[in-house]
Amino acid sequence: MQDTLLLLDTYNIEGEDLFYSLKKSGMNVAAASINDDGFLADGVISVYGYFLNPKHKKLEGKPKYFNQIKVPEFWEISGNSTSGSIHDKSHERGRIFYLNTDNKRIVKAVDWLDEDGNVRLTDHYDKYGRLYARTAFNGKNQRFNKSYFDIYGCEKIVENYVTGDIILNDNGVTRIFHTKTEFVKYFIVAAGFSNRRLFFNSLSYPFFVSLGMEATDGKREDALFWQEPTGDSIPGNMLSILNGEASRASKVYVQRRDSYEKLVSLGASKDVVKPLGYVYPFERENRHLKQALICTNSDNIEHLTELVEGLPEVTFHVAALTEMSPKLMAYEKYDNVRLYPGVKNKKLDQLFAGCDIYLDINHGGEIVNAIRRAFINNQLILGFSNTCHNRLYVNEGHIYESDRVNELIALVKECTDKYSVFDAKLDAQKEHAMCASLEDYNI
Repeated sequence: MQDTLLLLDTYNIEGEDLFYSLKKSGMNVAAASINDDGFLADGVISVYGYFLNPKHKKLEGKPKYFNQIKVPEFWEISGNSTSGSIHDKSHERGRIFYLNTDNKRIVKAVDWLDEDGNVRLTDHYDKYGRLYARTAFNGKNQRFNKSYFDIYGCEKIVENYVTGDIILNDNGVTRIFHTKTEFVKYFIVAAGFSNRRLFFNSLSYPFFVSLGMEATDGKREDALFWQEPTGDSIPGNMLSILNGEASRASKVYVQRRDSYEKLVSLGASKDVVKPLGYVYPFERENRHLKQALICTNSDNIEHLTELVEGLPEVTFHVAALTEMSPKLMAYEKYDNVRLYPGVKNKKLDQLFAGCDIYLDINHGGEIVNAIRRAFINNQLILGFSNTCHNRLYVNEGHIYESDRVNELIALVKECTDKYSVFDAKLDAQKEHAMCASLEDYNI
């Protein structure tokens, strides 16, 4: 297999799944992300961060906890499970943003406010607790520039959001790039990736980089991995690949079933556009246990009473990051219900590992990335159309209208009585999510 660079705009869950799939297939692949929130996964290169640690020293340290932000004497830091604030007596001076709302209170950024309450600076912290960047705002609350600091605290990169210029202090040499595309191209050369083919999942800067680089040995082996929904027309930049006009890219691998079907219906050639899912990192096998999990921060859970009473043989585990209302605590009267108010991460891990059915039936927002975690734990995911949070992982045949609760109950009974039915439903769930094999990634 040819050496590959996976160039991403942002390292999100789709980028993570793609990188995992490529590595699992045995491909010699490196991953680099243009945008970096300071918490990139180990093994993923930050395009900006590459120049902040030029000798690639191993960094140590822990992320900052909300009350570890340095403030002037007598200023007060306070926080709850979702955010923090900094006050000088009654005057708000700063706002603290967490990496996740999971009660860990890990600091990702801090906004500093002027006398009128406008944001003037944002400090960005990384997973080592290091201040690695600072964004400045003008009087109209518009970003003006962003400075990046090397591991010694010296300003290394300045990005001007008004002109689009990026200034790099490169070992004593000042380099000015007038576009982000040129800056990323320089990174590829500096990092030694010039001779690799490019895989990318965005028609923005990663695609522009591919267009602006010479083809290796004249071959057109770059590829777009399309992970987004497709609208009523084919994106213009994608058309250049479909029409054979891109200098290096010749294939579009589509990683959503609905997007693939839409592109084909719009006339995309099947010779260029190919469906390709992910090699998912499943954590365990389903054991057909009569244990169902519900994660919620709301006491509005669709048809919970009917399900609990209609499935007495199933134990329902209801977990919430917050305290539970009296309405929800009243379910303690049922022998087959277990409640976990203010659940801790360790217990959540045990619940995802110990339950084999996930009921996506809570109103309100999804918490703890529950649907994805249920899928990776090989739980059979069932829900209602008015509560389903993430249909990428839920087979359409497992989503019921609210007035069909009896059919959902009947399916659970059938699955728990017949393991062959349970397994067939799990297979349908994986097919819907476009699970791929290692052989599929021989590309």
